[in-house]
Amino acid sequence: MASAPDPGPSATTAVLASVAALGLWRLLAVTAPHVAALALMYETETDFGSRLSFLLAWGILNFSWITLVRRPALSGALSLTMVVVLVLLSRLKHDVVQMTVNFIDLMMIDRDTVAFLFTIFPNLRWSVIGAGFVTLPLMYALWWLDPFRIRRLPALASMLACLAGLVFYSVYHPDEAWRGYYDDGYLSKFFRSGVTAVSDFVQYGFMEAAASTDERLIIPLVDACHPASRRPNIIMIHDESSFDIRTADGIKAPPGYGSHFKSWDGKARTFLAESNGGPSWFTEYNVLAGLSSRSFGRFAYFVTRIASGRVERGLPLSLRRCGYETMSLYPAYGGFMGARSFQMTTGVERVFDAKDLGAKDVEPDSFFYDKALRLMGERTPNKPLFAFVYLGANHFPWETRFRPDLLPGWRAPGNEPSIDEYLRRQAMSAEQYKAFLAGLKKTFPGEPFLIVRYGDHQPEFAPGILEPGLDEGAIGKMLDAYDPRLYATYYAIDAINFEPVKSDTVMDTIDGPYLPLVIQEAAGIPLDPSFAEQKEIMLRCKGIFYGCKHGAEARRLNRLLIDAGMIHGL
Repeated sequence: MASAPDPGPSATTAVLASVAALGLWRLLAVTAPHVAALALMYETETDFGSRLSFLLAWGILNFSWITLVRRPALSGALSLTMVVVLVLLSRLKHDVVQMTVNFIDLMMIDRDTVAFLFTIFPNLRWSVIGAGFVTLPLMYALWWLDPFRIRRLPALASMLACLAGLVFYSVYHPDEAWRGYYDDGYLSKFFRSGVTAVSDFVQYGFMEAAASTDERLIIPLVDACHPASRRPNIIMIHDESSFDIRTADGIKAPPGYGSHFKSWDGKARTFLAESNGGPSWFTEYNVLAGLSSRSFGRFAYFVTRIASGRVERGLPLSLRRCGYETMSLYPAYGGFMGARSFQMTTGVERVFDAKDLGAKDVEPDSFFYDKALRLMGERTPNKPLFAFVYLGANHFPWETRFRPDLLPGWRAPGNEPSIDEYLRRQAMSAEQYKAFLAGLKKTFPGEPFLIVRYGDHQPEFAPGILEPGLDEGAIGKMLDAYDPRLYATYYAIDAINFEPVKSDTVMDTIDGPYLPLVIQEAAGIPLDPSFAEQKEIMLRCKGIFYGCKHGAEARRLNRLLIDAGMIHGL
């Protein structure tokens, strides 16, 4: 009887034989990056939409690399490296400015940004070099180990399919801007922001402006300003994170609280900022350029970097035309958000940053006031001065006690510890401001001064105490809608040896971009044609700027400035 035919190896045996032929390590080199990416997705992405976006973004990265190198193991490793770097940079950025990395960061990379990062993180340079020494040999090993080769045309088609899927989802389910403040969703937010950023840039460039106008502004001449009366020295003070906390219910304020927010005439006035909780540079743009950061749409977060070298209009420039010297004292490194370049573009002649001033970490207000008094004493004799003093002591976090040696007699009124610390720092600010006024009177007897202070934005915790019944999503929608309750701070006008000029621009409530106009009017400085035009807008719109006529007035002024050559390249 014939023996049964040999059935041959089983399917399982064949698979195992194939694995053995290829080599287990080579298969792991292909699969490991994808497994790691899935783990990272479940760790950092929080809902279906963000995870779908992550997968599509992962597909775009992988198939793009495969199109270039044809090796899936190396492509996966390169893609994973890019994602891990993005996550680390996002967490680093969130620690510094409470916002994760988005696609516009990539568009805005410049020498100042790189120099700033290497300055504040001196070990970062060596970390980058060390990572390079480790990564390059690893990539070569993966190139050698990878047994597979994928054709370029199918890889390119797959990449385009993933890109189309991401674009479709991002257009029909756009990510809310306020989610950028959440410390999660790093890859999905980065790629979805790329879709919206490119779309917005194609539609209107970096900045909104009316398509055209028949009106024209006359470019002011350097020597065209001749004030009728004596010009006061002007000091503009950026009061970090300061607002009248009594607008929130249930807050216990110490005795005498509130006087710091009043002007020379005893009135308290409201300043509507364009940021909440962190980005001071939004207000920096408002008060120096006299324009709205909201005109930059999704690019607003980078407003000072974009405006550098492009927006050549502002309060310092107008004052220089009237014979003023201009300087600023800045509490961070000048490369931060392009601050030095931006301030000089708007007319600041000398920018003293933290390094120039010898600041060590966060300094009390008195540090900058003392430096200002010294630098003001070095100005040209008989020439008026504009000084922009940028404070930082009231910046978060308020969970730690800042300089406990200062204000030793302070008694907490009995709120949450962080709020009591916030109130303590405000009390320090008020006390040190009074000392600064006394220093001006003593150091410069008989000289006229106009001092204007403003709160650059509400503190990070303010929305939670102003709207305690709302969750983060609802508060985010209020912020996106620019609800004035979440953007209101204060502005105050004081004077020494000078009577502020009465003007109808000194309103009870103003939008931030109008502050340069208010300062010039209060100082008796003749307005150049651009500020004269903006004054007409202010009076028509009753102190509202970008929100007037749904942004039409701001877009019209932007167009006038572009046509006059004061804004270019946007």
